[in-house]
Amino acid sequence: MGRVSPSVSTIPRLCILICGNPSRGDDALGPLIYDSLASWPDAQARFKLVADFQLQVEHAVDLLDSELVLFIDASVSCAAPYQFSRLRPSSEVGYTTHVMSPAAVLEVYRQVYGQEPPPSYLLTVRGESFVLGEGLSPAAAANMEAALAYLERLCDRPDSSVWTEYCNEIEDAHGT
Repeated sequence: MGRVSPSVSTIPRLCILICGNPSRGDDALGPLIYDSLASWPDAQARFKLVADFQLQVEHAVDLLDSELVLFIDASVSCAAPYQFSRLRPSSEVGYTTHVMSPAAVLEVYRQVYGQEPPPSYLLTVRGESFVLGEGLSPAAAANMEAALAYLERLCDRPDSSVWTEYCNEIEDAHGT
C-alpha cells in the first residue's frame, strides 16, 4: 500500500487518510474504499488521498496544507454500518510502536508544527472478521456500500461546520 494520489497544481482542501490490510478479511474495507474514491470523477482535484496499512508518525506530514481531514478505517467495535465522529489530538502518543491512532497523529502534528491540526474526523466502517487470508464478509460489503454513499454526501460538503452537524445526526441515529 503506501499509496498517495498524484499531486495536482492546486492543493485540495480535504485530506483523506485510509488504513487497512487487504489480506486480513474485513480490514480490506480501507483499501477498497481507497480504490473507490480514487475512481471518482475529479478525485485528484477534490481531495488528497493517502492509504497505508496503519498510521504512523510520518502521516502528520500528510495533513499539511489541508483545511479538513478525514481518517477512514474498519472496526469490529463500531455500530453498523458505520460511525462518523470528530477527532481531537490525544496526548497519549506512543512512539515505541508502529501503530498510531488518528488522535495520536493529530497530536504529532500539533507538536511538530506548533499549531492545531485542521478539523479532523473519523469514519469507521463496521467489519466482522479480520482473519488473515479471508475475503471481505457480506456484512462488511454492505456496510462499505452504505459508507460510500455517506462519503459522497461528506465530500460534496467539505466544511467542518457541516461535518459537525453530520456527526450529531449519526450520534442521534445510534442513540449516543
